[in-house]
Amino acid sequence: MQSTAPKNVIHIEGARHHNLKNLTLDIPRDQLVVVCGPSGSGKSTLAFDIVYAEGQRRYVESLSAYARQFLPQMDKPDVDKVEGLSPAISLEQQTATRNPRSTVGTVTEVYDFLRVFYARLGKFHCPQCGKPIAAQTTDEIVNTVLALPQGTKFMILAPLVEHQKGTHKDLFAKLKKEGFARVRVNGQLYSLDGAPELEKNKKHTIHLVVDRLVIRDAIGKRLTDSVELALIRGDERLIVSVLDSDGPGRDIFMSTLSTCPACKISMPRLSPQLFSFNSPQGACPTCNGIGSVEYFEPDLIAPNKGLSLNKGGVIPWKSAYRQTQYGPMLKKLGTAHGFTLDTPLADYTSEAWHALFHGHAATGWPGVVPLLDLSMQQAGVWDHWTAQFRQSRPCPVCDGARLRPEALAVRVADKNMFEFSSLSIQRALDWLEHLEFIGHETRISEPLLKELTHRLGFMVNVGLEYLSLGRNMTTLSGGEAQRIRLASQLGSGLVGVTYVLDEPSIGLHPRDNERLLQTLRSLQSRGNTVLVVEHDEPTIRHADHVIEIGPGSGWLGGEIVFQGPVDQLLKADTLTGKYLRGDLFIAPPDTRRTASTVLALRNVATNNLKNLDVTIPLGVMTCVTGVSGSGKSSLVMDSLYKHLLLHMGQKVNNPGKIGGITGRELVEKVISIDQTPIGRTPRSNPATYTKIFDDIRKIFAGSKEARTRGYQPGRFSFNVKGGRCEACKGDGQIRVEMHFLPDVYVTCEACKGKRYTAQTLEVEYRGKSIADVLDMTVRQAREFFANHPALVRRLDVLGEVGLEYLRLGQPATTLSGGEAQRIKISRELGKRNLPGALYILDEPTTGLHMHEVGKLIRVLHALVDKGATVIVIEHNTAVIMASDHVIDLGPGGGEHGGQIVASGTPEQIIASPDSATGQFLV
Repeated sequence: MQSTAPKNVIHIEGARHHNLKNLTLDIPRDQLVVVCGPSGSGKSTLAFDIVYAEGQRRYVESLSAYARQFLPQMDKPDVDKVEGLSPAISLEQQTATRNPRSTVGTVTEVYDFLRVFYARLGKFHCPQCGKPIAAQTTDEIVNTVLALPQGTKFMILAPLVEHQKGTHKDLFAKLKKEGFARVRVNGQLYSLDGAPELEKNKKHTIHLVVDRLVIRDAIGKRLTDSVELALIRGDERLIVSVLDSDGPGRDIFMSTLSTCPACKISMPRLSPQLFSFNSPQGACPTCNGIGSVEYFEPDLIAPNKGLSLNKGGVIPWKSAYRQTQYGPMLKKLGTAHGFTLDTPLADYTSEAWHALFHGHAATGWPGVVPLLDLSMQQAGVWDHWTAQFRQSRPCPVCDGARLRPEALAVRVADKNMFEFSSLSIQRALDWLEHLEFIGHETRISEPLLKELTHRLGFMVNVGLEYLSLGRNMTTLSGGEAQRIRLASQLGSGLVGVTYVLDEPSIGLHPRDNERLLQTLRSLQSRGNTVLVVEHDEPTIRHADHVIEIGPGSGWLGGEIVFQGPVDQLLKADTLTGKYLRGDLFIAPPDTRRTASTVLALRNVATNNLKNLDVTIPLGVMTCVTGVSGSGKSSLVMDSLYKHLLLHMGQKVNNPGKIGGITGRELVEKVISIDQTPIGRTPRSNPATYTKIFDDIRKIFAGSKEARTRGYQPGRFSFNVKGGRCEACKGDGQIRVEMHFLPDVYVTCEACKGKRYTAQTLEVEYRGKSIADVLDMTVRQAREFFANHPALVRRLDVLGEVGLEYLRLGQPATTLSGGEAQRIKISRELGKRNLPGALYILDEPTTGLHMHEVGKLIRVLHALVDKGATVIVIEHNTAVIMASDHVIDLGPGGGEHGGQIVASGTPEQIIASPDSATGQFLV
């Protein structure tokens, strides 16, 4: 039967995946299409779980069964028909890698071209003296020697032994047997018949005299033969010892390898592998190409300074030290430094603290850290338990460069590989464009420079000119990582592809939105379909076609409330249409809070921050803003957040560089609330995460039937044995492996998907079983448990953050990022008072509709009203205007940022002529 769907659309029929309600729609091809709607309404389900997943699944199924077993299995979406699909490429925020070896350069594949660039055009420079090193051919060596003045006497020497111990009698005997007559030992000439007796335990240098010559005509053939012989005996190295008439002369060191003539340091052959930190040939041998090493941190080993050694102050050693092998040494150390085993660690002097952890030679105490290092070396593994006492820091050998010294000794013009990779993308482009090559290098450089400048240019086009190629991907925001992959796709030049993007505007300052839109347009103008899940108003206004899903979230959504061009959306009676028209808007608060206490950071120099002194008011809502790359995350996450955690004795990696923090004793706890899932398995759900399920299980355990049967609250948990169905282990479904086909999940026949045994389900509260309650929405549960004030209060908090539509037992894997974040906030809101609590949120409006941003603002202010401090990193103008205090960084990104442009109320930011943010707040 021939398809009746138009050829210029992606035709979808009967989409019921997740909360979609049997949708049928046509998505125009080769256009910029925006999918919008409330958080959890089904936008990502339509774009990613149906359009992208079905396109990928069909491609995988076109391969052989043998090939499919090596590819990840893809589930078939719950949809009747999808037609008009083209190959699909997904650019999601969640796919940001956690691999510490992934950098901006490796992900964009610029690094691959860069390795060839340095291997073909780089020149070795001696790591010690810094002078250029060049390998020579045999003919070049001969010509260099022949260029000496006529009549010059010289010797051709082959270096055999360089600073090695031994008598070397066997070597002398072997050379004599082979017909050689002379050697130079430790700078003195000897006949092999009168070879010196060498001391066994001293280092010696032995050079074989291959030939003695005088520069005159017709010595070319003999000289060439001697040079070739010397190179063979000297392992591609030789010495031309020029004999001056009035002195000992001078040595000219030559090699067919790259070797420094002054320092005698030889270099390996240039190859692309030498510049790969993922290859043994190029990786720093100390850190194995990671760029950092782990070490034992005393503040983590002994976080509670109020304890003594005998009270377990050093966590790895919890037993009393009098009863251990270290007791006598520690007592001796204490006598030397004025402490006993009962002295609190807080009373130690700095010298005593250093001696305890790093050793004291006079008393023979090795130190806590060396002892832990030794135990790890003996065990041969860094176990998970000791990980809590370790932090990472830049490698002491390569200083974070990841490459071995030989690779770092190669330069193009004035920069080695690491120095180039540390430049911002814009500076790297400028440097490449000013390079000049001569001779055959010009032809070699042309294709490499073309690829490098093109790919770097694409990253500039998507607003990432402030990043460096060496920047670790784990340090990037979801939006930055997504735009990096977008830049890679721009370089691929594909046509006829469906690109599915998840909020590419996240992390992008309003100033830079236009460049992103131009990038999306360039993809679409090539003949590609660009399907964008987005809430950003400028992106929606620039779309060719808009699909709005709603009207609400969860089971209240899943319907198409509008589909068509933007001019029709502006007239539509939908949530998005009302905000675009201005019928609905988020009004700023009438008053601003003022702070009586502050946190003050001194001399913050993390990444691009320029020795800032920053004052953060406590007990108010502060928004840190600025253009992309201006240093917001460096200030809030790397400097403030990590150092507060360190002060509380918690493990952090690579804390920022600061001079100090005052007022940190006013912060009792610091919490970062992000959009990571509340659980990675279907077992996690809103009820378990918010502890609501604990109250519900107690209510069921208190019922008459449960008391009669002797059931405790644990009987009503699907995570432990007892009341759960053992056939499916409480999952409600069973996975059937299909090898090269996607795994099939079938409803458990024993419990019919209820998760519990029949006996457990017989216990009811007000006519409902525990499985029935898990299937309730927050709103329904609020009415059902109206007689339980404590439980109602927790459920009300979920309602306050706009999640009354969620089912209590909804698997965490089906929640959107915005829903997960609001669940985390609700858990904190459920606490009665929050003085001393500091909450940090990095771009919390990700995934939120304009209407939900208003709800988020009210929730954040509710946290502040309970005595907490809230710090938000955000570009959303509504959030900025709702803040009590704003810190605006800039003026640009990367090296052009790192300064405080303006600070104060939003009105003061608007009044600042230097603030790029203030222009968008008016």
